[in-house]
Amino acid sequence: MFIKKVGIDLGTTNTLVFVPKRGIVVREPTVVAISILDNKILAVGAQAKEMIGRAPESIVVSRPLKDGVIADYRITQAMLKYFIERAVGKIKFGKPEVMISVPAGITSTERRAVIEAGISAGAKAVYLVKEPVLAAIGAGIPINSAYGNMIVNIGGGTTEVAIISLGGIVTSSSVRIGGNKMDQAIAEHMKKKHNLAVGERSAEGIKIAIGSAVRQNNEETVSVRGRDLATGFPKTIDVTTNEIIEAIQEQLREIIQTIKNVLQDTPPELCADVMERGIVISGGGGMLKNMDILITRVTGVPARIADDPLVCVAKGTGAVLDNLELYKRNVMTRR
Repeated sequence: MFIKKVGIDLGTTNTLVFVPKRGIVVREPTVVAISILDNKILAVGAQAKEMIGRAPESIVVSRPLKDGVIADYRITQAMLKYFIERAVGKIKFGKPEVMISVPAGITSTERRAVIEAGISAGAKAVYLVKEPVLAAIGAGIPINSAYGNMIVNIGGGTTEVAIISLGGIVTSSSVRIGGNKMDQAIAEHMKKKHNLAVGERSAEGIKIAIGSAVRQNNEETVSVRGRDLATGFPKTIDVTTNEIIEAIQEQLREIIQTIKNVLQDTPPELCADVMERGIVISGGGGMLKNMDILITRVTGVPARIADDPLVCVAKGTGAVLDNLELYKRNVMTRR
């Protein structure tokens, strides 16, 4: 019987679903809207994200993953079922084999929760692979070669840094800082400096529009609308790039420190390889302007953004599903 295969980049902010020979078939926010009255799921993905900050008290809009791991099991299971059915249709006969990305620093309990959620969502078997490995494969890094390659995957909830050689992770570190914490920092900055309350979607919009990892001489400006905390009335202010950089300094420092820690723990031979080959940056957080310049400036190692960084992990799941035998040492769990 033909068994379908599905790869899922289960991210804190976005979930991408990859089907071999078809490519990425689902790219949706990791958001679920639930009715409190009857405990029913009303919307998943983009439709649910539209409700953030706009829903009445009878509807809760939640992100079922926190810092890259499951925070709400039931909602995650329902969301996975929705995404799997979007990819392969209603499951009647052959259940699909599902590969799911997980943070490198995941605990055994968190790992078990992902497997159970996948099985409950209709998977025949669940394979888990660490995000840095999938990101490296998706970015086109030859991970099975006898050279050291460094990947920095900056997601919504976590930043994963790893040195990969001969098909495995030699040294790695994971910090639960990513794009979401940057958005929260921007919202907090607006509150403290301008007495302006803005929602998480507005904060993310500011980051995308004018955010940067290094200070700029020619600053960009964007108008921000929110609620004046003193009067309670709507208010519009202008903010600049360097102001946003200041707001996210702490998050950038933690990401850079994680990269430094991994480099310091790397064997000398592999360090030389990384110096020669450079650092590859993937993930949605890696799309922050000038992130590669900041990493190069601080570490002295050339850094570059992967092609289409947002989909590297999802593409990696597809490559591993197609070549399970080749990548079997990286498949952590199967059921």
